[in-house]
Amino acid sequence: MSEEVAVEEEKAKSPILKIILIVVGILLLVAITIGGTLFATGFFDAEKESSEEAIAALEAEASAAAAVAEAAARGPDKETKESPEFTRFEQSYFQLPKPLVANLAGSRKVMQATVAIMTHYDSRVVENVDKHDFPLRFAMLSVMRLVTEDDITSANFQTDLAEKLKIEMNAVLESLEDFGGIEAVYFTEFVVQ
Repeated sequence: MSEEVAVEEEKAKSPILKIILIVVGILLLVAITIGGTLFATGFFDAEKESSEEAIAALEAEASAAAAVAEAAARGPDKETKESPEFTRFEQSYFQLPKPLVANLAGSRKVMQATVAIMTHYDSRVVENVDKHDFPLRFAMLSVMRLVTEDDITSANFQTDLAEKLKIEMNAVLESLEDFGGIEAVYFTEFVVQ
């Protein structure tokens, strides 16, 4: 009988032993996995940065990024060109190829004008006017759209309108070419219907 009791005790100990071995094996596998992950991520590297050094590095990166963002917000630097010579040449005239047509403000009437410019400077002004025809036409039409029927009846209407157009055209040219150069604006045709 004692042999039978010993065999039964062995059978009873054997499932407990198997469970203990499985649990120890799983714990060992988890420990190896965690250790391998920490080693792969550089947790055990000898050259660890202190937290102060890491903060200083991040602040340096942030200030560099802020400088780049500020430069991007400013846009590209404008290249300044030499200003034209101050000597005046004989007067040059240039007529815009297409007439300007705009509605009067608050009215059903239409104003049509053919515009010519005069400059004392060399042909660069005329070339710039021809080159930037679209933005110049837009600026002139924006001024003409503000004219009302009451404005047309004033004695100096065309002179005042020509002066406003000259100021707008020079502003556009100065923004695009750093030099306006238009001395006067003339209407070669002017119709209000």
